[in-house]
Amino acid sequence: MRVRLKGDAICTLFLLVALCSLLYSQLEHLVPVGNKELTQKKPSVTPKILSGPRAPWRPMPAEATVPRPQVTPIVRRTEVANNRVQTTSPPPLTDSAFNFKRYLLNKDNRNFNLLINQPKKCRKTPGGPFLLIAIKSVVEDFDRREIVRKTWGREGLVNGEQIQRVFLLGTPKNRTVLATWETLIHQESQTYRDILLWDFMDTFFNLTLKEIHFLNWAAEFCHNVKFIFKGDADVFVNVENIVDFLERHDPTEDLFVGDIIYNARPIRVRKSKYYIPETMYGLSIYPAYAGGGGFLLSSRTMRKLSRACREVELFPIDDVFLGMCLQRINLKPILHEGFKTFGIVKPSAAPHLQTFDPCFYKDLMVVHSLKVAEIWLMWNLLHSPRLSCTQKKQVKKPFQWKKKAQITTQVSPLR
Repeated sequence: MRVRLKGDAICTLFLLVALCSLLYSQLEHLVPVGNKELTQKKPSVTPKILSGPRAPWRPMPAEATVPRPQVTPIVRRTEVANNRVQTTSPPPLTDSAFNFKRYLLNKDNRNFNLLINQPKKCRKTPGGPFLLIAIKSVVEDFDRREIVRKTWGREGLVNGEQIQRVFLLGTPKNRTVLATWETLIHQESQTYRDILLWDFMDTFFNLTLKEIHFLNWAAEFCHNVKFIFKGDADVFVNVENIVDFLERHDPTEDLFVGDIIYNARPIRVRKSKYYIPETMYGLSIYPAYAGGGGFLLSSRTMRKLSRACREVELFPIDDVFLGMCLQRINLKPILHEGFKTFGIVKPSAAPHLQTFDPCFYKDLMVVHSLKVAEIWLMWNLLHSPRLSCTQKKQVKKPFQWKKKAQITTQVSPLR
């Protein structure tokens, strides 16, 4: 009897051990299955973070033409190498806004159609206009063109000299932003007869195309003009001072006047708007050039530059490109203090001085970077009969010992 009970206990114990072993093996088998499922889910999250439409990652300028599907696997391989899943967005890479590869491929394409022309612009005046005002603009900036037309860019007589005006435009980069842009610009042209529109994309680095196309247009359709002022739409121009200055010069002689920049160095920092790699410009210094806010040139110089621009290789910064053309014709530009293409700088001795004063602008020619309302206001202030600049010297030099002595004399008796 004891032998049977002992055998039953041993059998029961054996069965319990077998059952425990079976359960243990099942649990051991279930754990890797769960881990495998998690491992498979993690990589599927990563591409959504990095390649989604809201991701801040953008390609480098040299890779701008590479499709995104070719870039994404590189990010994955980097994650595998680091043995971790990247849950934060990578730091944004430099975006130069300029595709150098595309530029180099298309740099020889410099002939674009003129979609809107003003062939009779310079035939209205016998012998040609004294001054042609040419303003760089974009299709969307109708308000800036309108304020120029109503203030300093008015056509007609100024100090007895005939003034004409044109705006220089290319086609908009994003044509869907302003769906009716083509209809609007044609209507504007019919109303004012001052629009020149070319069939190239209007971008910052295509301003060089705008430069050469305008010079070609002026040489063909406005060869009888005496002088040309070329500038931006966000400048204030004292046309009376410009006419007075030009009346002392001969249009048949070379003249190029502005805010001249000497010994400027190419910017090699990728994040800069003006970044230029050494492969595109290997020299350490740019030729002398005028700040693009505005400059003056004679009819003779215009024709010379028109020919030189066809021979000089295109450069993406239009101011520097024109300096290269000036160097080509061996003409030194003239610096004039009346051109403030970087705005009016406050003197360090007078940090609280208000520079937006008509008495500052009265003796200047060009001031850059003004808003639409500021252009309108300054033009009206300068042409107001109530304008008085009798204290002009005190405005230019607000801290004068003489003035301080007068105040002391007045205060002393009270003590």
